[in-house]
Amino acid sequence: MKKFKDEFKEFAFKGNVIDMAVGVVIGGAFGKIVTSIVNDLIMPVIGFVTSGVNFSDLKYVISPAVMEGDTVVTPENAIMYGAFIQNVIDFFIIALSIFVVIKLISKAKRKQEEAPAPEPEPEAPPQDIQLLTEIRDLLKKEQ
Repeated sequence: MKKFKDEFKEFAFKGNVIDMAVGVVIGGAFGKIVTSIVNDLIMPVIGFVTSGVNFSDLKYVISPAVMEGDTVVTPENAIMYGAFIQNVIDFFIIALSIFVVIKLISKAKRKQEEAPAPEPEPEAPPQDIQLLTEIRDLLKKEQ
């Protein structure tokens, strides 16, 4: 049991797991923002362009609700294709956003890889090697 606990602790506190958890939390918040953009900004404009159609109300009723006075005996059975259209728009906005971010990250990585590292200047040889090189050069001149 101790070994399992140690393995789990090592797995849970690795950097990748924590990074993934942060990504999931941020992704959830991003999803809420996109849903709000679609529901509160884009769909009203589309509704206005389409003469006041509210997409969240679009549905195909398979069987209507059965009512007895104000009480619902059997609820309505309907295909909510308007909500589906909104979710598809959400998906495309999120997919486009992720595509743009990944493209920017890839471009930055390519620039980083393409930029050659500055070549280090050659180190000066030790003093004794410099003296030997000077003596060699002088001997060559005398011949």
